Amino acid sequence: MYSETTRDIRVTVRPIYLDDQSSPDENHFVWAYRVLIENLGGETVQLRSRHWRITDGIGRRQEVKGAGVIGEQPVLAPGQSFEYQSGTPLSTPSGIMDGTYQMETAEGEAFDVRIPAFSLDSPHQPTQRH
Repeated sequence: MYSETTRDIRVTVRPIYLDDQSSPDENHFVWAYRVLIENLGGETVQLRSRHWRITDGIGRRQEVKGAGVIGEQPVLAPGQSFEYQSGTPLSTPSGIMDGTYQMETAEGEAFDVRIPAFSLDSPHQPTQRH
């Protein structure tokens, strides 16, 4: 698991390689990732948008931006959390993802929350012995 806290908002990500949806012989590798967003602070916030950076094993980068997550813009009061699952395909057996969520306070102040960089590793990634 990967976790990072920005301004009392903790984001924890757990990537899962989906062998049953992947086709290594066709260079198609798929991961799910479960995200838990926790409001550890004292103010209510709303997740307004997301910005993901997805980098495959040879350095090709894709950026994904949009409103909310999985069609929702959850409001988190102090002590509340929101969890969701999404996924991404790659054409390489490994990669890395990171990004930000834009949050907004009840007073209308916008701020970015970092999504920790997390590794996408499949069992098909070549390993080297030293």
